[in-house]
Amino acid sequence: MKIAVMATGGVGGVFGAKLANAGEDVTFIARGAHLEAIRNNGLRIAGDEGDLVVEAPQATDDPAAVGPVDVVMFAVKLWDTESAAEMCRPLLGPDTVVIPFQNGVVSTDVITGVLGPEHTGRGLSRVSASIEAPGVIRQVGKFASLVFADSDGASSPRMEAFLAACERAGIDAEIPKDILRAVWQKFTLLVTLSGMTTAGRQPMRALIAEAEGLATAEACMSEVAAVGRAQGIDLPDDTVSKLIAFTQGMPKAMKASQAIDLENGRRLEAPWLTGTVCEMGRELGIPTPINDALYAVIKPYIMGPPE
Repeated sequence: MKIAVMATGGVGGVFGAKLANAGEDVTFIARGAHLEAIRNNGLRIAGDEGDLVVEAPQATDDPAAVGPVDVVMFAVKLWDTESAAEMCRPLLGPDTVVIPFQNGVVSTDVITGVLGPEHTGRGLSRVSASIEAPGVIRQVGKFASLVFADSDGASSPRMEAFLAACERAGIDAEIPKDILRAVWQKFTLLVTLSGMTTAGRQPMRALIAEAEGLATAEACMSEVAAVGRAQGIDLPDDTVSKLIAFTQGMPKAMKASQAIDLENGRRLEAPWLTGTVCEMGRELGIPTPINDALYAVIKPYIMGPPE
């Protein structure tokens, strides 16, 4: 299967590396020092139990040099969604699908507006990974999985083919019965994880070790779930309790990638995460006091450290 990774950050790097080392035809889209290091030294995924290295990977900063592919694994930062979707045009063939494995819940709509519904899927990733240095992705913990479907939530031959490629690569992957439910379950977890670890500057396990922090996490998740249900998403009643249990079993050092971005003075995705929940809550008449408070703390850092 011919696959383009747009672009080679934590998500694209981890899963693209697995697919490339399994023999799939993978091209990594990157730029600057990161691209140079990948070309010169390969792509390294540094994990808790050892490293995965892609020797001499195909890598470029020019999608036109790649040509049409079967699947675009779309994993850019949320503020780059529209411009990166435009860059994907040379990658499109008659049946190419662009699957967003990003944070947030609006990517499919944005990409559809640029490339059309026939080329757009829905997806989510579960992995804790970020760029540690040029050419090096740091993965925390063992969990790494993908969920995807066509934009209307259906399976299709192209999705089944991508699922088979993931299985050949040893990737835990699934085409779910309800992709919107799956996306919002992850969103409920991620908004809480990113909001709390960014505002608190600590790993999630440290923040929920005491009763007050755990109650904050539960309340934050409950607000996100309430907003999702008001949007018509079929979230089960036990969504929050299951996500809290998952959070309590996370690696002790785990933070959201946004918290790592904050530490490194980079731009934050908060407007599309916590900020989106606050905005949707106001539009729907649903109180979101925990998310409002977290967003107020994070907002001054959205474009990097305030002057």
